[in-house]
Amino acid sequence: QVQLVESGGGSVQAGGSLRLSCALSRSIFSINVRGWYRQAPGKQRELVATITGGGIANYADSVQGRCTISRDNAKNSVYLEMNSLKPEDTAVYYCNAVHRYSGTDYWGKGTLVTVSS
Repeated sequence: QVQLVESGGGSVQAGGSLRLSCALSRSIFSINVRGWYRQAPGKQRELVATITGGGIANYADSVQGRCTISRDNAKNSVYLEMNSLKPEDTAVYYCNAVHRYSGTDYWGKGTLVTVSS
């Protein structure tokens, strides 16, 4: 069973910072933890940031310059540093992983980020 363990969500005021972490509950070579998506109330899930095993990052325009994604390949973990948070960043943030060979997506249960003005 593939389980993604997320942590780091919470409530902050606008302008604040949070750091999200995600890792597999156990080491599975064929599963690559890839990054973060988010879903705000009444909206579709959207990309926040992903990072390849080689460290190439991809960011949504809405978070570019405010967020930094990083990874620890030894731990198959990814981290998302979020700064200058805005109320519109309020959402449930989901960690995403992918099977290296089948392309199957796996999702964490989500961690809530709430930014108040």
